[in-house]
Amino acid sequence: MKLSEMKQLLAEHGIQLTKSLGQNFLHDAHQLRRIVAAAQLSRSDQVLEIGPGLGPLTELLVAEAGEVLAIEKDARLARVLKVGQASRLSPSEAGQPPGLSPSGTAAKAGTGETPVGCGGTGGTPVLRLMTGDALEFLRRERRDWSEWKLVANLPYSVASRIVVELAQAERGPQRMVVTLQLEVARRLMAGAGDPDYGALTLLVQLNYEPTGFFKVPGSCFFPEPDVDSACVRLIRRPQPLLAPPEKGIFQRVVKRSFSQRRKMMMKLLKEDWPAEELAGVFEQLHLSRQTRAEDVSLEKFVKLTEALARQD
Repeated sequence: MKLSEMKQLLAEHGIQLTKSLGQNFLHDAHQLRRIVAAAQLSRSDQVLEIGPGLGPLTELLVAEAGEVLAIEKDARLARVLKVGQASRLSPSEAGQPPGLSPSGTAAKAGTGETPVGCGGTGGTPVLRLMTGDALEFLRRERRDWSEWKLVANLPYSVASRIVVELAQAERGPQRMVVTLQLEVARRLMAGAGDPDYGALTLLVQLNYEPTGFFKVPGSCFFPEPDVDSACVRLIRRPQPLLAPPEKGIFQRVVKRSFSQRRKMMMKLLKEDWPAEELAGVFEQLHLSRQTRAEDVSLEKFVKLTEALARQD
């Protein structure tokens, strides 16, 4: 979808974009293709897209994947996207019976998911649209996303929260390829000692390994945002670093340790664990009592969590 087509669609439907919803649409064809390439899609893939807008990325996802579930908060854009995608189907495709998921079961009632045409084998819908708040949906509907890929240009206002929500899910996506603020991208890619390293880094990297990112210039968006952007690729770790019962402790340790990042980590953790217990664990892990959280690696945070879990 060209920028001229995007502007024409918005004008035809009388849509004024809302800055509070982070409506900055990526229209550059080269950048869109780079995002899809990073997702490494095949016809067997199920893709979750959040914030499709007018659908420039959606078109490419539908062309490559087996199924796309797109969640759009703005009902005006969802209507335009639905009409636009349906019009691109051939008459034979449009006539196939909608409403089945890849497993062959009926689409779940009450989710607001609308099949838009069909493709593939057995009348499986290629695209299903949902109108609503994606973050609320993810928190309410504890789906198994383990066979899915998240590929999305995320709204800036909720990008980090969506990534954390899926990264910490019991059955999170196998891969996440997301475009977000460059500042957030750097935090997702950071390592211990980096200025961008923090709680967000660790909450995501516990279950996902960042494997690359590339910058996306502001000129590739409409309207052009005030901030720089980047696309990040996160791959789910083949083996979990912690057992499920320990993950809650890990979150407590990380959030407390970075609650005041210039303070010594042990002093902060005393809010939740006895000083004597912490002293023994820090000595065991060869961590100085003066250590700050920004200098402690993911691996050390994992070992610290395991040691504190054994103390409970």
